[in-house]
Amino acid sequence: MRGGVLHLIAGTAVALALASPAAAQKKYDTGASDTEIKIGQTVPFSGPASAYAGIGKTQAAYFRMINEKGGINGRKINLIQYDDAYSPPKAVEQVRKLVESDEVLFTFQIIGTPSNAAVQKYLNAKKVPQLLAATGASKFTDPKNFPWTMGYNPNYQTEGRIYGQYILKNHPNAKIGILYQNDDLGRDYVTGLKDALGAKAASMIVAETSYELTDPTIDSQIVKLKAAGADLLYDASTPRFAAQAIKKVADLGWNPVHILDINASPVSATLKPAGLDISKGIISTNYGKDPGDPQWKDDPGMKAYFAFMDKYYPEGDKLNTVNVYGYGTAELLVKILQQCGDNLTRENIMKQAANLKNVTGSLSLPGMVTNTSPTDYRINKQMQMMKFNGERWELFGPIIEDTGPSG
Repeated sequence: MRGGVLHLIAGTAVALALASPAAAQKKYDTGASDTEIKIGQTVPFSGPASAYAGIGKTQAAYFRMINEKGGINGRKINLIQYDDAYSPPKAVEQVRKLVESDEVLFTFQIIGTPSNAAVQKYLNAKKVPQLLAATGASKFTDPKNFPWTMGYNPNYQTEGRIYGQYILKNHPNAKIGILYQNDDLGRDYVTGLKDALGAKAASMIVAETSYELTDPTIDSQIVKLKAAGADLLYDASTPRFAAQAIKKVADLGWNPVHILDINASPVSATLKPAGLDISKGIISTNYGKDPGDPQWKDDPGMKAYFAFMDKYYPEGDKLNTVNVYGYGTAELLVKILQQCGDNLTRENIMKQAANLKNVTGSLSLPGMVTNTSPTDYRINKQMQMMKFNGERWELFGPIIEDTGPSG
């Protein structure tokens, strides 16, 4: 999970009203009315993934801004948030409360693969949109089997295939050691990498090892990969464990090419705790502008983001890409709700989310657009490689687009 992609038409201000044809009839499902759009989410405000708490805080601040400016077509967004501590059982309990007690119109940006996996079947059975889920596991972009679920993050298999393309081109003789989180997140990254490596996967991958979210450390896993002779570390993890991996690699005096997935790439959540000096040279990928990159200092979208943070979330770290991510997802939701007009039914919300055409975020990297369809729920299919220089990430190379399967 990582930030920066903001899916509104570039260079335009947020439109706060959408004109409806005079003859259009207002349609509502539970959670919507002439004055309100009630939505809900769970956020790891505590627990092992609390580094992502800023996402929910930024989203709440963004909707306060929208409401202060009149809402969407006169309707205020009522965002209900609960802490699930990144615990699937807690997520189930809280999401049931959102649907059955709070009666939200839909869920928005439930954070994390484990939490989303725990409630996916329930929400689809209830026909309640699981919209812009904060995960890239492939089963969250599977409209055939889960038509009420749409993930926001780059599909982890998509991202994995992009890393595979990069490795084949730039490190064709690499001996790859894989570290992955033992859940849908980690397994999808491994699947995507192997898909891209194709027949070379068997010879290039010398070892792979996983960890559980409950593990206190991953020191033994890193030792195992080094002992296997790996000279490229493919690290499919989340901030806490990625920071541990960076530290252990340095402690061992090991110097592999280190590829880190986008979820674990925030500087403030991963690289700073690990040590900026020992993080230098790590490679990852991105799909949005980094607020810490001076090349964007005069960018209109970046200026708007900084102004928003100053006014609506002053206690937040403007340079933390977790907060940028929260801003972008909230902005995209506004775009989708604008497209819905006065038809605020659950069915139409999914229809509009699956009908995004050439949408460019105000903080999207130049050249990147979003297109969705009823058969392709992927929000982000384009990425650009980046390398950490000891202070910030630097983009390099061309935009890489995954042309693999959408599911």
